Amino acid sequence: MPHTRAALAACAAAAMLALAGCATAPGGPLSSVHVAPFSEAQELRGSMSANFTRDGNRESVTGNFEWRQSAARTDITLSSPIGQTIAVIAVTPEGATLNDGKNPPRSARDINQLSREALGWPLPVAGLRDWLQGHAIGADGKPFAASPAVNTIQTKDGWQLSYVTWQEGSVPPKPKRIDVERRTGEAIDDISIRIVIRPE
Repeated sequence: MPHTRAALAACAAAAMLALAGCATAPGGPLSSVHVAPFSEAQELRGSMSANFTRDGNRESVTGNFEWRQSAARTDITLSSPIGQTIAVIAVTPEGATLNDGKNPPRSARDINQLSREALGWPLPVAGLRDWLQGHAIGADGKPFAASPAVNTIQTKDGWQLSYVTWQEGSVPPKPKRIDVERRTGEAIDDISIRIVIRPE
């Protein structure tokens, strides 16, 4: 979505200037709302936990992730808390591949659908390219840039994002903990994910 990311980059500065005059953190002084601009090239590491319903039962998974993205590719490695690789995911404009090391690699055009089928829960990889950096497209179709003062958004595809904490000392602010949730009324699609990004 090159045009989407371009819109995010172009509109973020104007939106932040408009908000700077009125946004105040609860119980605190006027807060800076400047955020890091979106970058096509990004490498992040952290932990992730997900709670979801499968076959009528509430389940949870916890582990670590490594995230590498460029303009043309996204690579994600999911591992258990003790370091065992759970899945390796590669996404390109041509499609997505997921390898769990136990079965033949699986491929599909839609990475979100592929993750749902292979992992048993929906990992919104397409959205996370933007969300991990504090950027999103809101339900109204407008670009959104999170900040300590303006830290929640519902996305166009129904995800609720909450930027709970921020990297200490990062200027401009960079997300540390992101809570991601979607409630659709359909068992496997009702999910909450907590993401914690480790400092670089």
